[in-house]
Amino acid sequence: MLKRISLLICTTLIIQTFMQYGTPVVQAEEEVDLTPDARSAVLMDMDTGTILYEKDSDKRLPPASITKIMTMLLIMEAIDEGQLKWTDMVRTSERAASMGGSQIFLEVGEEMSVEDMMKGIAIASGNDATVAMAEHIAGTEDKFVQKMNEKAQTLGLENTHFSNTNGLPTEDHYTSARDIAIMSRELLKYEDITKFTSVYEDYLRQDSDKPFWLVNTNRLVKFYDGVDGLKTGYTNESKYCLAATAKRGDMRVISVVMGAPKPKVRNQYTADMLTYAFNQFETHPIYKKGDVLDAVTIDKGAKSKLDMVVPHQVSVLTRKGDSLDDYDIAIEPLTHLQAPITEGDVIGHIRIRKEGQVTAEIAIKAPMDVSKASLLQMFNRVTKSLFGLQS
Repeated sequence: MLKRISLLICTTLIIQTFMQYGTPVVQAEEEVDLTPDARSAVLMDMDTGTILYEKDSDKRLPPASITKIMTMLLIMEAIDEGQLKWTDMVRTSERAASMGGSQIFLEVGEEMSVEDMMKGIAIASGNDATVAMAEHIAGTEDKFVQKMNEKAQTLGLENTHFSNTNGLPTEDHYTSARDIAIMSRELLKYEDITKFTSVYEDYLRQDSDKPFWLVNTNRLVKFYDGVDGLKTGYTNESKYCLAATAKRGDMRVISVVMGAPKPKVRNQYTADMLTYAFNQFETHPIYKKGDVLDAVTIDKGAKSKLDMVVPHQVSVLTRKGDSLDDYDIAIEPLTHLQAPITEGDVIGHIRIRKEGQVTAEIAIKAPMDVSKASLLQMFNRVTKSLFGLQS
């Protein structure tokens, strides 16, 4: 029997412990089961990563097409890193065209832009488009799957292993509700993704003699206020699954339902969790994405200072109506940083505390590489220091 997980029903949000993946969790006092007939579920605040509700959230289960959240994450990373452009054309292999299940009916040799392929994946859950993109990025689907598993390890997803890119039934392919929420949170850091996942209907090949009508498999993007993603899934083994996200005002939440018996039940559970989050909690933005904080000092670096840049919106999560007076927000740059520094290295943290207890920790990463200073740079720096000049 599935164990029901409790929620806090009180006036104050108390975040005291961190789960194994570093996600704070709302402490429990009374039992509430928002997903009685689901195999597992989780509800997460996007900004803080706080778990607001969970039910067997670490149970390993087949995710069906929710798998494509990781596939889309790697596509968005490739776009961000300049490996891909939205206008690049992707050629369909015989293997990609042969995929069954949900598809956009790509033909062997057909070329489609990365943007249109992403539409096919995000809106229609196209298995053929998923494999075509995997092959385009990594050469083969197997190599792309290896990248998926490497990314899962990087994110600390201990209950996840992928065997394909699209979630079609196969051995040794599983994840958990919590892991899905974490990878969804990572995907949502790329704000462009909701331009695809929020679309209810669109067309591919609209100007051809074979236009293809896309209808979002996630009906909540049309019928629940604020929902703009993310991904549905279904197989006989996994039953009905949905990773959803919704934003109202400054607050974005992520919900995951796995193993619901019917699509209407899956959608209702999702709506119930989202409603619970928006009714009970609120976020208070502290920093916006891109805000520049104190600079850190780089010892013996070509640059002696490096700005700390906020990677995403940073907020404090409270029960509705609660005060922020009990919270302390500290910017804590790392000390004794020494060149060389690689883009992406952690150079500091934003730590949010309540009554001395850390409730959220956001890593600040280097926005660029910093090489070692040359001998001439070091000489000039020492000379200016000796004569009291600015370096």
